[in-house]
Amino acid sequence: MLSFVIRRVLSAIGTLALSSVLVFLAVQALPGDVATQVLGKDATPTAVAALRKQLHLDQPAWERYGHWVWGALHGDFGTSLVSSQAVGGEVGTYLRNSLLIAVVTVLFAVTGSLVLGIVAGLYRDRWPDTLISTVSLVGMSVPEFVVATVLVLAFSVTVPVLPAVVLYGPEATVGQLLPAIWLPAASLAVVMAAYIIRMARTSVIDVMASEYVTTARLKGLKPWRVVTRHALPSALLPTLHVIALNVAWLIGGVAVVENVFNYPGIGKLMLSSVQNRDLPVLQAIALISAVVYVACNLAADLGAMALNPKLRTRGGRTR
Repeated sequence: MLSFVIRRVLSAIGTLALSSVLVFLAVQALPGDVATQVLGKDATPTAVAALRKQLHLDQPAWERYGHWVWGALHGDFGTSLVSSQAVGGEVGTYLRNSLLIAVVTVLFAVTGSLVLGIVAGLYRDRWPDTLISTVSLVGMSVPEFVVATVLVLAFSVTVPVLPAVVLYGPEATVGQLLPAIWLPAASLAVVMAAYIIRMARTSVIDVMASEYVTTARLKGLKPWRVVTRHALPSALLPTLHVIALNVAWLIGGVAVVENVFNYPGIGKLMLSSVQNRDLPVLQAIALISAVVYVACNLAADLGAMALNPKLRTRGGRTR
């Protein structure tokens, strides 16, 4: 078991290292000159050259990559070209706001979708399964910004109980942002839950038809005990990776939803950084996204090991 954990951690570190290279190259490959973009077209060549030197743009790419990675490892992502503030502090402020939405989304989407997926699997081809499967298919087919628009029309226009847009800036307190997180979280949860429901339903159906579940039934075990002790642990194994991918997807999905609601989160900061060519902020956000993705997959692998006795006893060789 320890060797499996070590291999997965080393693999995660290697993935992050490769991701950092790809992030740096992708951001550097953006068209146009950063110094000219910041200073404007009327800037003198001397001013442009001075800014390029200040931003280390006159150095080879490998030197700039090493300087950036070394700083990132020490929590220093550079200085924003737009606000002139430390990138770490600025991104941290926006990230805190996005985490409010993400926590609520994950809490309701994962919990609710697992329950609905299990119910649909246990009541296969009956009305609960038909209803849940139909709703989940609709959720998979509709983009998150469409769901957000429908929710605004329903709960901000028709029945005005929640704000349609956020009027506060990134420095807003949790109390000020709290009324505004429910519609963005619901928009993301609808789309996120649909995929988890489908996977949970399929897993439950497959496990309930397996031989060891049939044996447990023949032994006279109560139905709830068969489901909770024998079926659910195995049914959750393939669902964990779908949950991990959807949690990692939140970084991208939240960018669209935050702009619909004018929410001061990491997604809004990312889009504004693209427009303003704020490369240090873009690199920091992209690296954070990679860290979230790798961390979610690592957590899913470790969770699968905890639920699967074969992985615990054989150190993951069955994979």
